[in-house]
Amino acid sequence: MFDGKNAADGKVDGSPENDLEKKLDAKQLEPFGNEETAEIKYRTMKWWHCGMLMIAENVSVGILSLPSAVATLGMVPAAIMILFVSALSWYTGYVIGQFKLRHPEVHSMGDAGEILMGPFGRELLGLGQLLLLIFLMASNILMFNILMNVLTDHGTCTLVFGVVGLIICFLGALPRTMDKVYWMSVISFLSVFVATVLTMITVGVESKGHIKNEATTDVSFRDGFLAVTNIIFAYLAHVAYFGFMSETEDPRTFNKSLAMLQIVDTVLYLVSALLIYHYVGPETATSPGVQSPAILSLSPLMGKIAWGLSIPTTILSGVVLGHVACKYIYVRMFRGSDKMHSRSFLSIGSWVGICLAVWVVAWIVAESIPVFNDLLSLISAVFGSWFSFGLPAIFWFYMNKGRYFQNWKKTVLTITNVLVLAIAFAICGLGLWVSGVAIHEDSVSKSWTCANTA
Repeated sequence: MFDGKNAADGKVDGSPENDLEKKLDAKQLEPFGNEETAEIKYRTMKWWHCGMLMIAENVSVGILSLPSAVATLGMVPAAIMILFVSALSWYTGYVIGQFKLRHPEVHSMGDAGEILMGPFGRELLGLGQLLLLIFLMASNILMFNILMNVLTDHGTCTLVFGVVGLIICFLGALPRTMDKVYWMSVISFLSVFVATVLTMITVGVESKGHIKNEATTDVSFRDGFLAVTNIIFAYLAHVAYFGFMSETEDPRTFNKSLAMLQIVDTVLYLVSALLIYHYVGPETATSPGVQSPAILSLSPLMGKIAWGLSIPTTILSGVVLGHVACKYIYVRMFRGSDKMHSRSFLSIGSWVGICLAVWVVAWIVAESIPVFNDLLSLISAVFGSWFSFGLPAIFWFYMNKGRYFQNWKKTVLTITNVLVLAIAFAICGLGLWVSGVAIHEDSVSKSWTCANTA
């Protein structure tokens, strides 16, 4: 059947000619435009490349903080919470993928914010994304400082370690395309996987007889919520999904990448957290219990080996985060211009300059802010809760406007997304409260110090 426009063109709707036109139009809408004749091509990743990048961004040394969450909550509640948060983040990731397919021009949370709230939304969510990424990058530099202090027994001034970490991360960020960063993500995953397996084996070998594990615990609300946030923050990878999809050959394969991430990280989280806690156990009169990160529960020699194996993931997971932050700025500068796809001095120089500036800012933040972990928790509560849970629910309401109660399936999904939005509010509000109390109570450490941070 002909429609009005196609009748004038003499083309049948659904014909190969029309399908080709639609594909070309979609390519023009995408952040990197039509790359058929481009010198530098960005949309080159397969779905498994995208999945590995998501794993590297999500799974790092933080996985070894989960056994202490099990010790706080008990084995049964912790396992249930890990599975619940996994399912929730899988669903919200799926919604982000659907929003991207509906709006192929979206490259960042800032672009999505412009669709939802106009120019104000673009700046608000774009700045929020950049802040979250920079603070996460800074946490990687701090972790590198701790690693080097442990491995060298504080062999030199901590500021020197920070500069070394800055230089390594900057050099790792220099490739402009995600397919180059993919190989770093493979190394990052192997690093954290081997370090986690070594930790699990070691706690089993070093276990001192029968350990009484707690299936459930009696814990205060504040301590319990802090443990829950450790689990929630282990799934906050959503901030980079739009950028990853934009550099995938076919964004429609994103669901495979998402499944790859959720299956791998959930299995790793469950097995490592429960197994390490099982062999180390809770705090008792004769035992300090499982520490956070769990590497601290190992003997000094094995602890150093595990820390050493963690160096690649500490650096490279930061490189992945830094690439997303730099690419956000780069695309905003050159979107719609051929400069983005060229190897000219301006294009390469701009990329190098952006990478250097972003990593220097992250380094300054890492060295300057006292009680940094509390502040990181504060920013994660404000932005992470919304990027991973709240905004995907809003995306769903935007895409289904006027059809919320169209049938029973829509009604169920409407109720589900209302609950997801409520969870985001709860994480944000309670996270602000817990972080605020922690910042108030913690003693202020000196910034820009050579002191041992291990």
